[in-house]
Amino acid sequence: MILLNLSHPLTDAQVAQIEALAGQPIARLIELMPQFENGAALLEQVRALADHAGLSSREWQTEPLLVNLPGLAPAAACLLAEIHARSGHFPAIVRIREVAGSIPTSYEVAEVIDLQAIREEARKRR
Repeated sequence: MILLNLSHPLTDAQVAQIEALAGQPIARLIELMPQFENGAALLEQVRALADHAGLSSREWQTEPLLVNLPGLAPAAACLLAEIHARSGHFPAIVRIREVAGSIPTSYEVAEVIDLQAIREEARKRR
């Protein structure tokens, strides 16, 4: 599985949590920490970010992909559309949450969400 991390760096513990929840090892971790410029077109920045991941057309379409989305909601939405166009389906995503009561603040992996499964289930309600 390829993990495309577009948020904060992941700890070893978080990587282990992701592997446990996904049920498979991370064969390749691609970490890109985007900084979006408000004065530039967002879609162009997202396309460049997807290109910068360095995946071939074949990899986008055949490799299992898990994504830790950027925190900027419009960028995350554009990125999901870009990934869907490149791969032919929605990826699974990682949800990180704050550990309640942790001092100093720490974060854990809350869940892995299969967006393609959500889409397929939602289509039944059309």
